[in-house]
Amino acid sequence: MRILAISGSLRATSSNGAVLETALETLDRSTWTVTYGEIGTLPHFNQDLDGEDAIPHAAVAALRSAVAEADALLFVSPEYAHGLPGTLKNAIDWLVSTGELGGKPTAVITASPHPAGGEFAYTQLRETLGMLHAELVDDACLRIPVVGTKLDRETGRVRDEATRAELTSALSALTKAAQV
Repeated sequence: MRILAISGSLRATSSNGAVLETALETLDRSTWTVTYGEIGTLPHFNQDLDGEDAIPHAAVAALRSAVAEADALLFVSPEYAHGLPGTLKNAIDWLVSTGELGGKPTAVITASPHPAGGEFAYTQLRETLGMLHAELVDDACLRIPVVGTKLDRETGRVRDEATRAELTSALSALTKAAQV
């Protein structure tokens, strides 16, 4: 099984990157994971560049191919100004016209320093992915509040045992949904 993981943060030491890496470590060794790290190289979405006869930009083609080849998707995102980061929304916009998300078991995890755990980004991301017919796996979706207190900055991983258990449960639910 292949899970494609996409972080909505570009920061090298992102809390969401730590959450994503910790989540992936919970997976069985037989699960192959690919972390899409090129989100910052995507051009700004422009429908004029995405018509029937258009040849997609190389970064767009690579994103579409990675999503198409995945058995399941994991989106981990921060919340910026009560919404999705623009880079993540841009990446999703490039997937609208081609249908790669349709029917893919999908997990959404938001992590925020605020007590609501990125509630606005979480809701927006679920709404957008659902509109594109991603198969949202409710038991694989999480909001992680006050994330900074749950991280070990030296290892770059989640140290809070309760949060680690939630991530393990979420990724287990995602892999089960992808095996159906």
